[in-house]
Amino acid sequence: MSSVGASAPDVVVIGAGVVGAACADALAAGGLRVLVLDAGFTGGGTTGAGMGHLTVMDDSPAQLALSAWSVARWTELAAEMSPACEDVPTGTLWLASNAGELAAAREKGETFARAGVASELLDARALASIEPALCAGLSGALRVPGDRVLYPPAAARWLLGRMEARGGRVRERCQVLSIRAGEVTVRCDAGGSERISCGSVVNAAGIEAPELTPGLMVVPRKGHLVITTRRAPVIRHQLVELGYLTSAHTMNASSTAFNLQPRATGQLLIGSSRELVGRDASVNRKVLGEMVARAVHFVPSLGDMTALRIWTGFRPATPDKLPLIGAWPAVPGLWIAAGHEGLGITTAPGTAAIIAAGILGQRSPIDPAPFAPNRAMPTAVAA
Repeated sequence: MSSVGASAPDVVVIGAGVVGAACADALAAGGLRVLVLDAGFTGGGTTGAGMGHLTVMDDSPAQLALSAWSVARWTELAAEMSPACEDVPTGTLWLASNAGELAAAREKGETFARAGVASELLDARALASIEPALCAGLSGALRVPGDRVLYPPAAARWLLGRMEARGGRVRERCQVLSIRAGEVTVRCDAGGSERISCGSVVNAAGIEAPELTPGLMVVPRKGHLVITTRRAPVIRHQLVELGYLTSAHTMNASSTAFNLQPRATGQLLIGSSRELVGRDASVNRKVLGEMVARAVHFVPSLGDMTALRIWTGFRPATPDKLPLIGAWPAVPGLWIAAGHEGLGITTAPGTAAIIAAGILGQRSPIDPAPFAPNRAMPTAVAA
């Protein structure tokens, strides 16, 4: 076993997904020497399997604060991003199927307004005029114009490119075996193990985070996605049914809800499903069928389109639906940035701001208390 210490980094970030990349970028911007380690490659894992929505969510005040700050930051970064990131300012339409859901949309808009997030309530006629491909009979929608869509793997690569320009380094295909105070042990493609000394460690390893830090309340939650072939635009906005909130925030064995994204490539990305099945990555034909049927119900012309690819991925979920962001007291110098479930891409900038502020001893722009990794939690849901 070799040991590296002569040019030891200030911080080792474990995980080159978008959360880890954002943390690494923020830490390097703060003047620290950063080393990013990933067992696979940049933008793989959950980041590579995700939808890429940048969406303000309000399931709790803490979630609203983190997602609203993060979407605003992504918007600031949009002009700088590489075209490969495929950033599109689509906005989101939260679709109301009936009067009750329209009332919920109105309440959602009022919550957003109190947080300084712009939105507008649309009636059925206004909704049909801006998205004529939608099915008839909808009661209206809440439009959130500041939401966006991007291509997550490219965004992770772009963030790490910024970090490398500031002197940071990335080592891919380098598996972290263990974390100790001021040290990580790794095994890379070259063979053998190696100890890397460092000042701090950020565990941003997604569903693998509990393997490295026992006690983290994170479980994998599988999702299916379908992407179509390219064709003329069918929709302009990201479309989400208000019933998505029930699907996303109730830890049932399985659920589906309508979510459709227009991509910069001219494709449409269809979601979403959620299952607690451990790490079984196989396609569940029943769940997939329900998900696609839901999408065709809302946008009937989808039934005439061709699916190019179907895949599954795993969201790192927590029992209380909030990510784990902050110091892990059991190991001095260890910080956690994990458990974001479907909002890791959205909230990567806010997560990075909390982590960087903590390590640099600065004031965080977002209250970190609700995200403390060692907070009291409901019992974790097991598959």
